[in-house]
Amino acid sequence: MTIEKLPITLATASPDETEAVGAALANYLKNNNINEGFVAMRGNLGAGKTAFTRGFASVFCPKARVKSPTFAIVNVYRGETVIHHLDTYRITDDDDLYSTGFYDMDEGFIICEWSENIEYALPTPRYEVSIEYAEGEDRRNITIKEIN
Repeated sequence: MTIEKLPITLATASPDETEAVGAALANYLKNNNINEGFVAMRGNLGAGKTAFTRGFASVFCPKARVKSPTFAIVNVYRGETVIHHLDTYRITDDDDLYSTGFYDMDEGFIICEWSENIEYALPTPRYEVSIEYAEGEDRRNITIKEIN
């Protein structure tokens, strides 16, 4: 699977395909010499945000063992670049966000699950990834766009 330009919407039918879309975005960025940035993820519980991140990390940090940062809040993966995998589901205000170290994450990529909870802090430019359930088990529609 490849991404040649943004915005794009892709349909997936399994977690493996959702991972492949994450890898496709990472390869798109890598092929365009983009080695840092912010990826704002949106999607319901169980939509596939962590699976997408697993695919993304497989390109830049292939040895990373990507797990949901739900309880840790932030997982950091190191490889060709650094990936900060952030879950803001439980973030309720700027003090909470500050305590995660968010404002000190100044290298590599930040992939933020539940980015709608920190709308006030989302940087531009950024990439927005929306994962929505589609009809049928494990089917998703994934929309990726660049916000400038």
